[in-house]
Amino acid sequence: MSIIIKEVSKNFGNFQALSQVSLEVKPGGLVALLGPSGSGKSTLLRAIAGLETPDSGQIIINGQDTTYLDVRKRHIGFCFQHYALFKEMTIRENIGFGLKIRKYTQAQIQQRVDELLDLIQLQGLGERYPSQLSGGQKQRVALARALAVHPEVLLLDEPFGALDAKIRKELRIWLRNLHDEVKITTVFVTHDQEEAMDVADEIVVMNHGRVEQIGKPAEIYDNPASAFVMSFIGQVNIFPGHANFLTDENLHSSQKIFVRPYDIELLTNPTEKAIQANIEKIIHLGKDIQAELITSEGLPFSVNLSRSQFEQLNLNSGQQVFVQLKNAKVFTD
Repeated sequence: MSIIIKEVSKNFGNFQALSQVSLEVKPGGLVALLGPSGSGKSTLLRAIAGLETPDSGQIIINGQDTTYLDVRKRHIGFCFQHYALFKEMTIRENIGFGLKIRKYTQAQIQQRVDELLDLIQLQGLGERYPSQLSGGQKQRVALARALAVHPEVLLLDEPFGALDAKIRKELRIWLRNLHDEVKITTVFVTHDQEEAMDVADEIVVMNHGRVEQIGKPAEIYDNPASAFVMSFIGQVNIFPGHANFLTDENLHSSQKIFVRPYDIELLTNPTEKAIQANIEKIIHLGKDIQAELITSEGLPFSVNLSRSQFEQLNLNSGQQVFVQLKNAKVFTD
């Protein structure tokens, strides 16, 4: 099922949550709405679900205008951050709840719940209660409940936000594999760039109620459309436009130079294009090393190195080195 958003706007009093947002989710796609708090991503998801009504624009699902359609008629599965499981019901009863109120037979409910327990890898735990499960297990149950009624679209609002980092990473892999198996059109909200990059086919980067960029993870990362996208997705060093000595370009004061920490080459001997800098601090990040430096002009920045590069260069705090930018981008404020 495809989802087409056409120039959707939504205000809450004087606050504009969405401003003429347009995008398309292809059938069977897995799309992340990514952005900081207040960017409009959850409002857009709720508008797709029918939990918010746009002030203007259209929401078209599978060719049908659903902009003002009752939420119960949209055939959408919705999963929240905090599970919203019924504490007094068993896992089996939680998953089958939507089927029960739709008057499925007991045999149909049992068959569907068994299928979903197998799908979410919680076979044998159907008679337990939510309080007897871990956070990751509860979230899988919440997803199974959303899938139970065979929705045409699955919407997830910060599905892993309440979990610790290790469990989040495990569930990201699980969700990707689950989607590849069931192939249901899925939109999920996250503020976690790594989560979006790991899971999504496409990412919609939002800021102040607008879409900044839509693209595949690699495209968003390697070819950001704006200063906001580059600074929000991944680590980046930002130099003022007057630091013309860093590039071959003649820059204006309103422009800034953006460069990833691993796109800076660090040398122990000067070259024609290299500039001088001093190592202020060395931080060990497991397999990688991050060096904090400052130029002779007083500009601080970071360089990421592999452990082998670090050992080969034999770097130390306080050492004078030389650097040159390999892949800088320039944006205007």
